[in-house]
Amino acid sequence: MISITVKGLTKQFGSVTALKNLDLSIEAGELFFLLGPSGCGKTTLLRSLAGFCLPDEGMIHFGEDEVTSLPPHKRNAGMVFQSYALWPHMTVAENVAFGLKERKIAKDEIRRRVGEALESVRMDGYGRRKPNELSGGQQQRVALARALVIRPRCLLLDEPLSNLDAQLRLEMRGEIRRICKEFKLTAVYVTHDQKEAFSIADRLAVMEEGVVMQVGTPLEVYRRPENRRVASFIGETNFIQGSVSRVEKDCLGITTDLGEFESAIGDSRAAFSLGEEVTLSIRPEAFKLETKSGSDHNCVKGQIESSVYLGEVAQYQLRCGETGLKVFELNPRFMDWSGKGDVFARVAAADVVVIAG
Repeated sequence: MISITVKGLTKQFGSVTALKNLDLSIEAGELFFLLGPSGCGKTTLLRSLAGFCLPDEGMIHFGEDEVTSLPPHKRNAGMVFQSYALWPHMTVAENVAFGLKERKIAKDEIRRRVGEALESVRMDGYGRRKPNELSGGQQQRVALARALVIRPRCLLLDEPLSNLDAQLRLEMRGEIRRICKEFKLTAVYVTHDQKEAFSIADRLAVMEEGVVMQVGTPLEVYRRPENRRVASFIGETNFIQGSVSRVEKDCLGITTDLGEFESAIGDSRAAFSLGEEVTLSIRPEAFKLETKSGSDHNCVKGQIESSVYLGEVAQYQLRCGETGLKVFELNPRFMDWSGKGDVFARVAAADVVVIAG
């Protein structure tokens, strides 16, 4: 296992700056995700780690070794591509063995390691088949085996599940995590699929326009986004403008057009002053619909404009004067709130996230 450290990484393509003085630390043995919209720089960063893209400025370290200018074959990093990149004229075993042959490994050792690699991805017995005789999920397993067989210092994955159907994606998520932990690999995984990242990541970095906006566990990033861009990109949320009306050790009071809110301050980064303009981020599922208020704060009054039942969740559009709020009910009984007049949506202080500005 190795740690990966990126310091001041900058990469330009003509007039476009893909990475902007980027810093990042990935712990040894960590399954780390790069998450963000198309064009945010996540693939450029991954290709820089692999050696396929040389940065204009900055440094990359694998453990204690600086690898910034090393060619890909000298970094000993396993790469799994979005397209699998299997050679159609070779058998499965020959595809997996390719990296070992390039390294001049003895034939008996190649045979043994190829067998071990295929067994680790549950593809033993498929060595003589050609890639076109395999399903998409099986081809992805072969691509993983080819990356693992060289015994890499780290594993780099570029949207490896994007070409699979929904059921196979679910299956392979667990397999990739199992393999990374079983082989004790440091892995960096690029995706735009939030559920994919949240389901298997140890930590993740949310990127936009070549910079890292926030790093944390899936729970930290979802529950405590550090800025409006992260809050709006990760899942769905409601934004409510307000100003700070009370500052206490473990609580903030916020005045908004929808009423008074309290927010539990969950970390030491929060530092707000009286009268400061802020934005509240409240996830739709944090609201609880009720027929009575029973509270003078953290409760808004409105009418249900529309509702959609999706089985595991019911989605409501709540109209509060000029403001529309999304409210999700998990494991719903799906009450028909339409035509019932005023309803109340309550939220706990721990679910009210205060963002500066």
